[in-house]
Amino acid sequence: MVFVAAETISNLIFTGPLAWTADAACIGQTDVFFAPAGERPETRILREARARSICRSCEVLHPCREWARENREYGYWGGESEEERAAAGYRVDMPVGRVARYPKGAGKPVKPRESRVA
Repeated sequence: MVFVAAETISNLIFTGPLAWTADAACIGQTDVFFAPAGERPETRILREARARSICRSCEVLHPCREWARENREYGYWGGESEEERAAAGYRVDMPVGRVARYPKGAGKPVKPRESRVA
């Protein structure tokens, strides 16, 4: 087992392609940008409005949005919801609540179930 000092981990997080995250206005506010399980639609509207207002003043809005689009991220990133990114042509690989079409480790679609006759 290898132990790494916390300050080393902190330095690793904010280097490379994600270096912009150190300047993000949303640091420490993940509850605003990612929906809890069972979130109601009216609560989601309020949460995303709050996220949008935080993003509006963020100096790394554009790299954040590009990261989310390129990496098909879930949640609210760069001033966009998953639906807004999908409308722009950047749909998440597996939307929340959908059943996977491909079983783990296989490259073929799952065979659809036979129609049941009642």
